[in-house]
Amino acid sequence: MSRSAHPAGPRHADVLPEGHYSAPPADLNALDPKVWAQTVSRDEDGALTVGGIPVTRLAEEFGTPAYVLDETDFRARARAWRSAFGNDADVFYAGKAFLSRAVVRWLDEEGLNLDVCSGGELATALSAGMPADRIAFHGNNKSVAEIRRAVGAGVGRIVLDSFQEIVRVAHIAQSLGTRQRVQIRVTVGVEAHTHEFIATAHEDQKFGIPLAGGQAAEAVRRALQLDGLEVIGIHSHIGSQIFDMSGFEVAAHRVVGLLKDIRDEHGVELPEIDLGGGLGIAYTSDDDPREPHEIAKALTEIVARECEAARLSTPRLSVEPGRAIVGPTAFTVYEVGTIKPLDGLRTYVSVDGGMSDNIRTALYDADYSVALVSRRSEAEPMLSRVVGKHCESGDIVVRDAFLPGDLAPGDLIAVPATGAYCRSMASNYNHVLRPPVVAVADGEARVIVRRETEDDLLRLDVG
Repeated sequence: MSRSAHPAGPRHADVLPEGHYSAPPADLNALDPKVWAQTVSRDEDGALTVGGIPVTRLAEEFGTPAYVLDETDFRARARAWRSAFGNDADVFYAGKAFLSRAVVRWLDEEGLNLDVCSGGELATALSAGMPADRIAFHGNNKSVAEIRRAVGAGVGRIVLDSFQEIVRVAHIAQSLGTRQRVQIRVTVGVEAHTHEFIATAHEDQKFGIPLAGGQAAEAVRRALQLDGLEVIGIHSHIGSQIFDMSGFEVAAHRVVGLLKDIRDEHGVELPEIDLGGGLGIAYTSDDDPREPHEIAKALTEIVARECEAARLSTPRLSVEPGRAIVGPTAFTVYEVGTIKPLDGLRTYVSVDGGMSDNIRTALYDADYSVALVSRRSEAEPMLSRVVGKHCESGDIVVRDAFLPGDLAPGDLIAVPATGAYCRSMASNYNHVLRPPVVAVADGEARVIVRRETEDDLLRLDVG
């Protein structure tokens, strides 16, 4: 296949249009370990390998597009979080980032708990054998059926998100002859420095019960009076893709203030505090995430300091990393289909996936990296926009990045750090089939979520 350069696309920084990119990297073949999974490298031919397997072989065996998940990396990150917080705290993996039965088993084996936020996630967790008492159930509008199943299964905690839910869970627990452990989710008025749609602790949004106006205090007051509930703590979550710990410091200060008010009014010290998750990962080389041990040290010191100032016993801390564990462990591999240079702008590189397997760029204006992974190239860098095959102008996978100028149809490119939210939020837009998730470890690859087929698609269409 001819690999001639495309003459119309801009190459050099002095002629580049405005965009979401830095200057071209010195070496397009280099792999930044911050954004790629632990066992990823290049072989002597320049092809990407993961777990010792060339991506070209994975593409031949499993097709493209495909999510490729480094199981070794996933387990290592899970252990790092568990070790960082030790036995005096709880780590709940946020299943919304990506959940499958294989992942549930890995979490169980590595000693992590699991956070779910829908009946489907709960069903996945239970079917894979996660002990119910290590499951937390979130959600701003849990159905009666979901709550009944969770309480009946014996989940370790339900996070209450509204006044209606306080009564609803209490009634269901009483009807089942049990007392359900619960936390009250509060919004603490912290504006996380993140995208509007993933900031969750300011008052003007759907999650939690505001501290402002005494609403959270009233929620606790009501919950403590109900026989079907055992109030074990307060929950707070300030947003997602956060690098700055100052927001957690303000949140902890306000949550501990509520704990102090509860003690003063009711004579009880609630034994737990959950500061949620939302810790950021590196999608590009410009991102600089903290290590789990740094996060653990910062959060435990913040909570201890605030409790000491309030003369409270330090409650047991919980955190909920999801993206921070699974996000960096996977990449999505695509095959290049068409290449369209636009004079003076950029080159559009169309792949065989798109917004149906990664909606985050369209939804959050998210930035990603991308690399040619089927071979090495010494061609000049070409400012590119990686787009999908959908009938939508917003179908963008990587808004602006540099790829080799000799890129050609049939090449494989890969987008790293797609382990979180990409498969979870995948769709069948344009009736495109969702890709498989292929787990790789120690030279072996296996499908843990299979590729959809047209039969799957048509089976639901009963018209």
